[in-house]
This record gives sequence, C-alpha cells and structure tokens, in this order.
Amino acid sequence: MKPLAGTAVIGIGNEFRRDDGVGWAAVALLREREARRPLPSGTELARSDGDPGRLMTLWEDKDLTLVIDACFPPAAQPGRTHRWCVAPGEMPHPAAAGRQSTHGLGLAEALCLADSLGRGPGRLIVYAVEGADRSLGTGLTPAVAAALPHLARRIEEDVRKHGERTRRTSFEPGSPLV
Repeated sequence: MKPLAGTAVIGIGNEFRRDDGVGWAAVALLREREARRPLPSGTELARSDGDPGRLMTLWEDKDLTLVIDACFPPAAQPGRTHRWCVAPGEMPHPAAAGRQSTHGLGLAEALCLADSLGRGPGRLIVYAVEGADRSLGTGLTPAVAAALPHLARRIEEDVRKHGERTRRTSFEPGSPLV
C-alpha cells in the first residue's frame, strides 16, 4: 500500500445554487490568500460537484483531507460553521431519506462507498456552513459570504498545523490526532 502524503482541500458545491456554492467560494478565497502566504508543500486545492468517484480521486493517497460544503438544516443560522473531525475508518451515518441536496449523493454516502472500496481519505476534517438560499442563481447570501474569511483562516490553520506536525514528528496514520 502506498504511504499517505499531502493534503487535499476540497470545496463541494454548485456555484449556480446560491449558498450551495460556499465550498467553491472558500477554495477560490484560499487560492487568493495562498498567493500572499503559501500553504505547505503538497497541499492541493480543488473544487468538486460531490460525485463520489471524483471525491475519491481527489482524496486518494492524501494524509489529510479537508472538505467544505454547505448544509441546510431546518432552523439554519446562515454562515454558522460546523467543524467535524473524522478518524480514519470512522463512518458517518448517511443523511435521512428525503433530504434535499443539490448533489445526488451526499458526503456521508461518498465516504461509505469509499470505505467499502478501500479508497477512503486518511484523516478527514469537514467544514459544513449553514446556508439560507439554494435556489437557482449565483452569489452567496450576505451572511454566508461574511463567514468566508474566518473559515479560510481556520482551514489554513488546520493545514499548517498538520504540515508542521508532519515535518516535526514524521506523522504516520494511526498516530493521535491533533
């Protein structure tokens, strides 16, 4: 088995469904910020529509994967961000039947499929940003757009902390999580 290395930051979404484009907007902001302060070597920034096969390709062989996606809970507070750390092999529960999504399958289903195929990510951190509007159209709502700078800083901190730990301790899968 090939050793895990590097980091993937994956923004999931659809920029033509308003707040569902927050993952893509976060990756765009990270690319802008990287021009001033580069991320650790081996960090890849990518956008995805959430297709499980494409997600598996993006996180394959990566030691750390960060995923940014929108969520639309019944009592949403637009812009509120949830950070969820998943240990390798830990599986989330698929979303409830009848949930509304602009993707066919959700991230939980993609992770379950990847795990069953032996193609799951190494360490995984998910950022879910509560949205208000997933109607057709472009542009984030003001509350979701306002959350982006703080979200980008948190993601950069996670990537740099992981990169620093990897250089300092020769991180191996199965080591205690940061």
